[in-house]
Amino acid sequence: MSKTIIITGSTDGIGKLTAFSLAEKGHTVYVHGRNEAKVDTVVSEIKTKTNNQNIYGLVADFSDLEAVSKLAEQIKTEIPKIDILINNAGILKTIDVQNKEGLDIRMVVNYLAPYVLTNAILENIKQSEAPRIINLSSAAQAPVSEAVLTGQMQDSANSTYAQSKLALTMWSFNLTKHEPKITVIAVNPGSLLNTKMANEAYGQHWSPAEKGVDVLLDLALSNDYKNDSGKYFDNDKGDPKGYFSPAHPDANDEAKIETLLEITKRLV
Repeated sequence: MSKTIIITGSTDGIGKLTAFSLAEKGHTVYVHGRNEAKVDTVVSEIKTKTNNQNIYGLVADFSDLEAVSKLAEQIKTEIPKIDILINNAGILKTIDVQNKEGLDIRMVVNYLAPYVLTNAILENIKQSEAPRIINLSSAAQAPVSEAVLTGQMQDSANSTYAQSKLALTMWSFNLTKHEPKITVIAVNPGSLLNTKMANEAYGQHWSPAEKGVDVLLDLALSNDYKNDSGKYFDNDKGDPKGYFSPAHPDANDEAKIETLLEITKRLV
C-alpha cells in the first residue's frame, strides 16, 4: 500500500537515495532541501528515473527556525495525512557556526529544527493508521551542554555534532512516551558512509551509502519494527545490518531529558 513520506535533507546523500528507493516502490515522497532550485532538480530527476509522478518538493533552511515553522504550516495545510517522517537533515562542517539568533547551526539543524517541525505536524502524522517517525542519530553521542545548546559557548564541530545527536535521541525516547500511537525510532545509519557530509568532514568513508539507505527503508516500512518504538538502532553493529542496542545512558535519564526539553521549549 502506498504511503505518504517526508524526508528532510533529501537533496543529497542517503536522504536522496532513500527518496529514490521509496519512489521506486510507488510511495508518495516529499523531498526537502534548503535550495529551491536543487529541490526542483531532484524532484524532476526522481520522477523521470522512477516514472513515479507523486514526488513533491519542500523548501526550508533548517538553520532558521522561523523558516521551519513556516514549512510546518505549509505541511499542515497541504499534506493532511503523513505516514512516515524521516528526520534526516543534518550538518557537521559549516562555515557559519551560528545562525542569526546566535545558536550553533549544528544544534539547530540536527536537533531543534526536527523538534519544531515534528511537534508542529504531529496531528497530521496521527492521521495515519500506522505512523512512524525515524530520527537519524549517530554513533557520536555526547552529553548535552546547556551552554552549547543555548549558544552561550562554542565547542568543536565534532563535539557539538555529538551533543546534537544525543539531544535528538533523548527527545525521540521522550516523544515515544507522549505519543504511544506513533512508532518513533532513533537510528545510527552507519558511521562514515560514502556521503558528501562524511567525505567533506573526514576525506574518507568506511561503508557505501546504500548501507544507510537499506536500514532506513527497513525501519520505515517493515512490519518487523512496528513494536520497537522508543529504541535506538545501531547500524554499526552486525553485518550487513545492525540491531537495536543501548544509546548513550543520558538518553534514558529522565531528569536530564526533562532539563533538555525545558531549555528546548525556551529556545523555540
